[in-house]
Amino acid sequence: MSSASAAKVFLVGAGPGDPGLITVKAASLLASADAVVYDYLVHPGLLDRCRDDCERICVGKKAGFHSVPQAEIQQILLRLARAGKQVVRLKGGDPFIYGRGGEEALALAQAGLPFEVVPGVTAAAAASAYAGIPLTHRNTSSSVIFLTGHEDPEKKELAVDWASFAKLDATLCIYMGMGRMEEILRRLLAGGLRPETPAAVVQWASLPRQRSLLATAGTLVEETSRAGLAAPAVVLIGGVTDRMREIGWYEALPLFGRRIAVTRNRETSGGLGERLAALGAEVLEIPLVSISPDPNPEIAEEVFSEFWGYEWIVFTSANGVRGFFDQFFQRFSDIRALGGIRFAAIGRATAKAIEEHRVAVELMPELSTAEGLADALAATDSLDSAKVLVITGSRNRDVLVNRLHEARAIVDQFPVYRTDLADIREHPAAEDFRRGGADLIAFTSSSAVESFIQQAPRLKIADGGRHPKAASLGPVTSEKLRASGIPLAVESPEASLDALASAICRHFAQT
Repeated sequence: MSSASAAKVFLVGAGPGDPGLITVKAASLLASADAVVYDYLVHPGLLDRCRDDCERICVGKKAGFHSVPQAEIQQILLRLARAGKQVVRLKGGDPFIYGRGGEEALALAQAGLPFEVVPGVTAAAAASAYAGIPLTHRNTSSSVIFLTGHEDPEKKELAVDWASFAKLDATLCIYMGMGRMEEILRRLLAGGLRPETPAAVVQWASLPRQRSLLATAGTLVEETSRAGLAAPAVVLIGGVTDRMREIGWYEALPLFGRRIAVTRNRETSGGLGERLAALGAEVLEIPLVSISPDPNPEIAEEVFSEFWGYEWIVFTSANGVRGFFDQFFQRFSDIRALGGIRFAAIGRATAKAIEEHRVAVELMPELSTAEGLADALAATDSLDSAKVLVITGSRNRDVLVNRLHEARAIVDQFPVYRTDLADIREHPAAEDFRRGGADLIAFTSSSAVESFIQQAPRLKIADGGRHPKAASLGPVTSEKLRASGIPLAVESPEASLDALASAICRHFAQT
């Protein structure tokens, strides 16, 4: 818990949905918060940025369902701040644009409690950008107006004078207007808005489930009903919306509309989820395995007491690199203590992790497998009677070490991390997978396959969900999938995440 002097409430905009659109400052605040009070539309992936001991409080807030009344939300913020906590009030979009952030700020100010407002990307800006609709465009629209179709729920009539906005040379951005769209369009048309004026609806803006529809002011209600679009959505009206035909980019991405499960979390998948999301996929990062540091103290002391006797240090994963250097820097303050030891890495991701420590990788095999690495080392003719240190985890195969022994190397193994099954029963991505399934599951290791098989009862897909095939990072993982009876649709031609992402794109382009 933070000290009372550090207690503060941050009213933070979470952005429109895509977790990558959160600001750097907001991400930093989430990482240090003692408590987070968040809304229904906040992407669950943002909560992964919080500390494990951070208190998480969901207050709902979606159309037609308010799990916690606004007055009670404000009392929660006051209570947490008075308890000396650093609090993040995480709100969809921007807190001061139809987010009731002003009411919460006023309550904090009146109570004499310190607070700060951190703006976020508002829904209209995201909807326009991701649908390919510039809110302003030379010779088309020089102004933008934000309007709401959902006012105080106790009001029986719309207070906005819609007719007054009908003839303005402006782009109208209507928030929360889906429930009253017919009445809103009727009043705009009655006020002089031309029926042929381009208009659009963008649902779930910035997320892979985004759906956008281009029509006219006169046909928008009918077209929206026919398409089955509903909240959350933004309505955009004005000449600029017609640009969507030429500029629309997001829904044209190669993996748009595809649901792909990645079988490790963001930290251990090496960025595969980010690569797939950048290609338009809806990514479910399911942490089937958990990686934790687990160096044996006795082995560590033996290794580092004879450290300069090794000719090669061999890494089979980026996790091993992180574990090794954590132990190294506990004992040495200068990277030059490595001396003339040569470094070998099983693949590009592992090599990159080594190079981040300003250490050159002398050997990386063309075939990123234990066999390929052993053959490449043997081909150097440097193994006879050479001391080799292999950095491992708790589930490494014996192939590499056995092959090195056969090449007459003197091999020591240093396990620096362990791989365990993760508890996914209440994980949001696992729940999403159970509910809707996926088009594909990407496996980056044989241990992830083992974990998937063991946790299959916790990942049973509901009726109507998509039953996926598998994508594999390399031949060892593919072999494990085949032996387990899991249908294999994609195998990366090389053990790199970029190659796997490209192979997945090719697969869907052909189906």
